[in-house]
Amino acid sequence: MTDTAGLPGYGEHFSEPEGYLDFARYGPPSRDVLDATAAALAASARADHTTVNDLMRAEPRARAAAARLAGTDAAHIALLPNTSTGLFHAAFGIPAGVVLVPSADFPANHYPWRRTAALGRAEPRWLDARPTPEAVRDALTGTDDVVAVSLSAVDFRTGYRADLAAIREVIGDRLLVVDAMQGFGVADLPWEAADVVVAGGQKWLRAGWATGFAALSDRALERLEPTLTGWTGIEDVAVFDDIEHPVAPDALRWSITNLSPVTAAAFAAALELVERVTVPAIAAHVATRVDELIDAVRAHGGEILSPTAPHERAGIVSFRLPGTDPARVAEALHAHGVTPSVRADSVRLSAHASTTAGAVERVRAGIKTAGDSR
Repeated sequence: MTDTAGLPGYGEHFSEPEGYLDFARYGPPSRDVLDATAAALAASARADHTTVNDLMRAEPRARAAAARLAGTDAAHIALLPNTSTGLFHAAFGIPAGVVLVPSADFPANHYPWRRTAALGRAEPRWLDARPTPEAVRDALTGTDDVVAVSLSAVDFRTGYRADLAAIREVIGDRLLVVDAMQGFGVADLPWEAADVVVAGGQKWLRAGWATGFAALSDRALERLEPTLTGWTGIEDVAVFDDIEHPVAPDALRWSITNLSPVTAAAFAAALELVERVTVPAIAAHVATRVDELIDAVRAHGGEILSPTAPHERAGIVSFRLPGTDPARVAEALHAHGVTPSVRADSVRLSAHASTTAGAVERVRAGIKTAGDSR
């Protein structure tokens, strides 16, 4: 391999160790994010009569950047502290009916629907298959009680990438709720096909914890009840007249209270960096690294559990080494400076646009060591 650098214009903003391959769990933030956080905190420490208003300008900036990346406008964006908050908003906003949910999805997309079912509201129906358009179509055949489908854009275990456009065609006018945590900003997907897109910023967006957003379609704004709207999600939010105000007409109705302007500044910096480099460029670099990681794993007898077709995968490579405990594989990778995620039955690698070819060579050496010890 001759390419040893991360994506030019992007990789130089980061300083994680060469062997860091755990972006599906946490994405170390850029120096831009660190600088934005430090500047906002420093300003807050010198607070005067202008400080809070000045800091609050980070929120509309972050909303505007998220909107551009999601293919919508700022009126359809609400900032959130994490993905789960958005999924709970969606779940408690559906007044009644059945929601189709993949049974193997990350638990963040399970518990909101379990909670609504316990209260006699929306009830989950589990899809015991990969959420392909065909599987979703089969699950909907012969039933008219499903009002929404809620799924992950990218599977956290294998990196399988859902075909959102085709699923949109299959489900018709039903709501499509998408957990975009493992794909937003790193996979070039048609987010406008969904009615609700929610994502936290601490993984692939590399914005740090307590950052995130929701993008709502007009259909979502029309159909979802603003059950969890707080005092900042209403009209005339600064008028304290002791009466209940109407909810905001746009996505701001999902606001419960003011979020941290410090994290909003960090989120804006992270989103704007992705914009400058562009998602297609990031996705192309990640795809190259994923190809190389798959080759490295296979070269030493590893079994790939992730999709191998480029159109079906994102930045995750899950594998097992037959005859070797995943914990032992992880130890060997650690010894070569590689940071993976380790599960009971597999090891997960996840590459980003700052990942270099040197990281792939470390993986190759680590798996060889693990295999030799069998």
